[in-house]
Amino acid sequence: MTVSIELVPGRCEGHAVCEAIAPEVFQVDDDGMVQLLPGGDQDDATALAAVRSCPVAALRATS
Repeated sequence: MTVSIELVPGRCEGHAVCEAIAPEVFQVDDDGMVQLLPGGDQDDATALAAVRSCPVAALRATS
């Protein structure tokens, strides 16, 4: 099953938990908002763990 990670608009508070867990997939920009990095493996178990770890549910994994 292929999984896609989506950002929930307006919800990110810049905690950077996702970036700490999966820096190859997520980056918090200078404004404190998460960005999905191109080429990051969104199906990776680490990336999905980062999605589940977001304290404000700013990320969503969909199939």
